[in-house]
Amino acid sequence: MKKIWKWLWRWTWRSVTIFFTLLILYQVWLFAHICWWVKNNPSSSAFMETRLEIMHDKNPKAVLQHQWVPYARISDNLKRALIAAEDASFVDHEGFDWEGIEKAYEKNLRKGKIVAGGSTISQQLAKNLFLSTQRTPWRKLEEAAITLMLEAVMDKRRIFEIYLNIIEWGDGVFGAEAAAQHYYQEDAAQLSAAEAAMLAAMVPKPRYYEKHRDARGLLLQFGVILERMNDVEIP
Repeated sequence: MKKIWKWLWRWTWRSVTIFFTLLILYQVWLFAHICWWVKNNPSSSAFMETRLEIMHDKNPKAVLQHQWVPYARISDNLKRALIAAEDASFVDHEGFDWEGIEKAYEKNLRKGKIVAGGSTISQQLAKNLFLSTQRTPWRKLEEAAITLMLEAVMDKRRIFEIYLNIIEWGDGVFGAEAAAQHYYQEDAAQLSAAEAAMLAAMVPKPRYYEKHRDARGLLLQFGVILERMNDVEIP
């Protein structure tokens, strides 16, 4: 019996050691990618690859609409609209909007289900770059860890530049340039305040709003964003 317990202890200890070693190596792998992306642009993201796989199930020849453009070639209107819509305190926080998280928690508590997330732009970028779409406690912990890495290594302008270039805006439509071309047949640099507000309003449900441009919720959010845009600070 003593030998069995001794064997079990050794097996458990080795398993735990292997698990944490792999976990640390994974974090190092993530951090290395983030460091590389400080100066180099990511060509894709985990979320883009997932969406492409789904599209290929229906059409093996499907491709994503995506074209990287530098920060300076994206309309300030779109930058203001997205911050107004998604993360009003983006330039001030260090990755997490604790007030927004508290409000989202209270709202979810009142509704009895998850209707608000309180995620910042940095958190959304962390999720889109690396993680699956499944909502699990593990994913939220990993999202938080990646967010801390992003904020530690990149300045706000770089975080926002990557976000603007990989965010989803429709079925297979990713990034500001692809969205501007898809919906308005113009460059991202030319987006007007109204066009930018409409694109920002689409972000929570881009594939749905792509097909329902007159949805009441979309139009209401469009008006709110348009009104708030001038009060927004951009990096």
